[in-house]
Amino acid sequence: MLAGATLRVMAHNPPAPPMRPIPAVLAVVIRDGQVLLIQRANPPDAGLWGFPGGKLEFGETLLAAAERELFEETGVRAVARRVFTALDAYGHDENGVMVQHFALIAVQCDWQAGDPVAADDALDARWVPVTDMEHWLQLSLDVAAVARQAASMP
Repeated sequence: MLAGATLRVMAHNPPAPPMRPIPAVLAVVIRDGQVLLIQRANPPDAGLWGFPGGKLEFGETLLAAAERELFEETGVRAVARRVFTALDAYGHDENGVMVQHFALIAVQCDWQAGDPVAADDALDARWVPVTDMEHWLQLSLDVAAVARQAASMP
C-alpha cells in the first residue's frame, strides 16, 4: 500500500436469494397394509411423523431421489415406480412470516429389502397400519390422505 493511501473497506451485502419453492420428494412405501413412516428430527414438522424424503440433488431424477432419501433415512431399499401427487408445505417464523415453501412430490415405491432403522434426518422409523395411522402417531399434514391414496393404487 502506498504511504498516505487510505484503505476503504466497502460493506458487501449481497442481495437475498430469490424466494422460491424448494422441490423435494416423499417416498411412499406401502407393504402388507402398512405404510413406512419416519419421525422427523428437523423442521419443518420436527417430532411429527411423515414419509421419508428430502430435497432433490442437482441433476437427480424424482424417482432416484425418492430411492436415495428412503435408503438414507431408513435403510430400506425400494423401487420408485411413479409420481402420484404433489403437495405444498410452508414454514413460518415465530412472527408467522412464511420463510420456506416446499413443493413435495409423492413417489409410489415398492419395497424390496430391509427393515426400517432411523438414520440421517429421522428420529424413528416404523411400519404403521394404513387404516388407523392417525390413532397411533402425530402425523404431519396430509400424511394419512396421501398414504391411503397410495394404498388404493395398483
